[in-house]
Amino acid sequence: MTSPSNSSQVAPQQQQRRRFLVLFDFDETIINESSDDAVVRALPSQRLPDWLKNSYREGHYNEHMQKVLAYMAEQGVSKDSIRLAVEEIQPTPGLLNLLNYLQSNQQDFELAVVSDANMYFIETWLERAGMRHLFQEIFTNPASFDDSGRLVLLPFHSHSCSRCPDNMCKQAILREYLARRQKDADNNDQEGGAPFQRVFYIGDGSNDVCPSLALGPRDIAFPRRDFPMHRLLQVQADNFSASIVPWVSCEDIVDCLKKVMEER
Repeated sequence: MTSPSNSSQVAPQQQQRRRFLVLFDFDETIINESSDDAVVRALPSQRLPDWLKNSYREGHYNEHMQKVLAYMAEQGVSKDSIRLAVEEIQPTPGLLNLLNYLQSNQQDFELAVVSDANMYFIETWLERAGMRHLFQEIFTNPASFDDSGRLVLLPFHSHSCSRCPDNMCKQAILREYLARRQKDADNNDQEGGAPFQRVFYIGDGSNDVCPSLALGPRDIAFPRRDFPMHRLLQVQADNFSASIVPWVSCEDIVDCLKKVMEER
């Protein structure tokens, strides 16, 4: 896998006053499958037993994945095996070209991940691909290995949104991020930068709809074509403020962003 060059990394204090915020989901958006499904291939049987698969409760996926990781530890799956399973996941089509484009225009774009996966999977994959330095923030569920070698997963936060799973509301994360930026601007914080002129949200799943509902008329939602996010936004399109631009390859997103840049 060829990654964007690291040669143009910039220090955090230089990564300010960017005009556009680009938010990425992780599973099936940055990577081409679910990281939770991929890591199961590290099991000797490469599959979960039916009793464990059937224990999932709607809206409690984080809780379910905690049980999966505990089961994997019981089956003797090592940290190295989990790491290798994550590192081998392929990126979505055109992702590397999209990140190269964003890096070449890094004075205008701030990148962040908002994902219901977990920090260990996301950072492991991004670091192996040479992309970690591109992302200012990663909002996801905490995860780390304990002394016994088990990967322990925790919920990101609690919230009151009825649309979202109990451990994460991506709209709450987005609103808090934008409010922080506005507060920094109001306080003339040079490192905090100015409010973003436009927000671009790239996702695929049903839990990517809620944050998209917070987008304004100048913003763009990029749902992966024919995935749940796309199907649900089509139903709500008449009452949706932002533009909707479906994508099959991330090259489609590059084409759209180039047009945005030409508008300046």
